[in-house]
Amino acid sequence: MEKADTTLVLNPLEDIEKLKALASKPRLDILALIKNKALNINEISDALHLPQSTVATHISILEDAELIYTESVKARKGTQKLCKLAFHELLIQFPDEQTVEKDFTEIEMPLGIFTDCQVTAPCGLCASDKIIGLLDMPESFLNPDRIKAGLLWCSSGTVEYKFPNNTIYDKRTLAKLEISAELSSETPGTNSNWPSDITVWINQAEIGTWTSPGDFGDKRGTYTPEWWKLEGSQYGILKHFSVTDSGSYIDGQKVSDVTLKDLRIEDHHSIRVRFGVKENAEHMGGMNIFGKGFGNYDQGIILRMYY
Repeated sequence: MEKADTTLVLNPLEDIEKLKALASKPRLDILALIKNKALNINEISDALHLPQSTVATHISILEDAELIYTESVKARKGTQKLCKLAFHELLIQFPDEQTVEKDFTEIEMPLGIFTDCQVTAPCGLCASDKIIGLLDMPESFLNPDRIKAGLLWCSSGTVEYKFPNNTIYDKRTLAKLEISAELSSETPGTNSNWPSDITVWINQAEIGTWTSPGDFGDKRGTYTPEWWKLEGSQYGILKHFSVTDSGSYIDGQKVSDVTLKDLRIEDHHSIRVRFGVKENAEHMGGMNIFGKGFGNYDQGIILRMYY
């Protein structure tokens, strides 16, 4: 097993689901058990003297919270699912006073109101009641009905949004810029073990890359409509990309030295936010972006400006 070598910093005001997953002795016992060795459900069941069905339920909760990940490997008979620890250290860190004060403005952009796109097939757009245009035709991204989109996907390429730059009319000093969006990998059908490097740019400055673990279809997304087939992408993971005077962060973990100064926000009337999978990405596993009416979070792409 390749030992996890990252530290996960939890914000107790935002990472509620992760904290709920940790609030269980059996799940803590599982995390301790697989700290240095990958184990399958049978082995965990035997070690903790718990029914396999109970262990499977706990594993599902830990996996949904991204505290562990699983990998299917060959066994003597068929395959087995190995459970591995995603992080070697967990830290709970209360946000600084600036974040707690809620001194921010927020703009939510509907998923379909992108201002530029360069996507490759397989690709497509969905509204809450139908597919928009034709599947696997990048030209469908120009369909006027795209304004209704609640889900878009592509195998590589980028989509870009222009947010109004309200900071130029505000005398307060910008302390943090944050983008939140529900994202996942994309593959024909679904595959929870399908990594993809999804990169975010703001004002053409590359903020950082998050590696999505997979394209999730094990259960229907909370808001995903019933007509959308279960074999299709169901939900993603809500990610927060932020930039401050000290650097850029993904879910509170520093990923680059790009600062607010590098974004030159005061020089533009809009703030350009781009999501994409590079053609030379190490893990080129496509991209799903979930908006209102799909996934587990009923939101578009949200831009917050903290002062």
